[in-house]
Amino acid sequence: MKHINTANLQGKRALVRVDFNVPLDKATLTVTDDKRIREAVPTIQYILDNGGSVILMSHLGRPKTGPEDKYSLRHALSAVQKYLKGEVLFGGDCIGEEAYKMSAALQPGQVLLLENVRFYPEEEKGNREFAEKLAKHGDLYVNDAFGTAHRAHASTTIVAEFFPKAKYAGFLLYKEIEMAEKVMSNSEKPVTAIMGGAKVSDKILIMDKLLDKIDYLLIGGGMAYTFLRARGLKVGTSLVEADKIGVAAQILKDARAKNVTVLIPVDSVVADKFAADANTRIARSNEMPEDMMGLDIGPATFELFYDTILASKTILWNGPMGVFEMEKFSAGTNAIAQAVVKATENGAFSLIGGGDSAAAIAKANLEDKVSYVSTGGGALLEYLEGKVLPGIAALE
Repeated sequence: MKHINTANLQGKRALVRVDFNVPLDKATLTVTDDKRIREAVPTIQYILDNGGSVILMSHLGRPKTGPEDKYSLRHALSAVQKYLKGEVLFGGDCIGEEAYKMSAALQPGQVLLLENVRFYPEEEKGNREFAEKLAKHGDLYVNDAFGTAHRAHASTTIVAEFFPKAKYAGFLLYKEIEMAEKVMSNSEKPVTAIMGGAKVSDKILIMDKLLDKIDYLLIGGGMAYTFLRARGLKVGTSLVEADKIGVAAQILKDARAKNVTVLIPVDSVVADKFAADANTRIARSNEMPEDMMGLDIGPATFELFYDTILASKTILWNGPMGVFEMEKFSAGTNAIAQAVVKATENGAFSLIGGGDSAAAIAKANLEDKVSYVSTGGGALLEYLEGKVLPGIAALE
């Protein structure tokens, strides 16, 4: 896989796949979190500084029936322009004569943002003809969209076929792989994985893979209740994947065999309903009320987790400890975030694994206090699971 810093960019048009799938305010359609845009800037600026022009392509949201204004990338235009020195042009489409005219006329130092590639169903189908149409915009191809590297879509994977000798990885893509490898191959012990989120089924493969790499596995979130059931405890009306209780039991058994210490909640914040105005209290894991559900880890669990996190030299965190979007159930996730920050200050390497974990760190304004926050949720998980990501394979 060739790095963009090995390319001859003078006078060349670089077709760059970025991940500008950013959240927009529902009322004003302005960008509410521009992290993914900021992370793409080093690659864009490098191309411009070395005599090239840039054509940016991305998706935004999940449009189902062709073009929809609420998914137009023109809403991201001002946020992109904020971080680049000059004007950013907007293509109005990602293929078609007008877009081709604009990309053909680009001068060194200029940037063109194409319209949402998912306005065409051919994008997600990985259609080769559509990829070829996209390829017409550039003299070379750069993939800097780690967050979509696990999708074999036209703009992330297939388009690379049309640049057999001129396809490159951007700075962000390289950085993401480097950070993941720091956990999987170059980690300093003790290594702790903090796994949360709703479902065991989402994390089975990653937990299985991690057992050979880690010393501690801390489990929170909705998935913790399936593990508590696997240990024979009653969990009231908490979320449980009944068909995964056996899988959870096997993970616990495998962990013991590999000398991995697994910590699961000893108490929870329980509620009488899944709602922001629910009645709540703290319940021990062996005394869960029959008519209540666990929606966050409790204070005793945090104390248990805290000591392990502080003693760690490498930390991977993927998934919240509770329903952190609701204030009543955010304390556990926020406390873990603070603990990871403290461990980082003490010299640990901390990788925050995209998705809800990244959202929680951003919400707490702690992004710059951990080692690295991944831009890819699903992509990072699949990479850590050992899967071949099509977007990366296409560059090799």
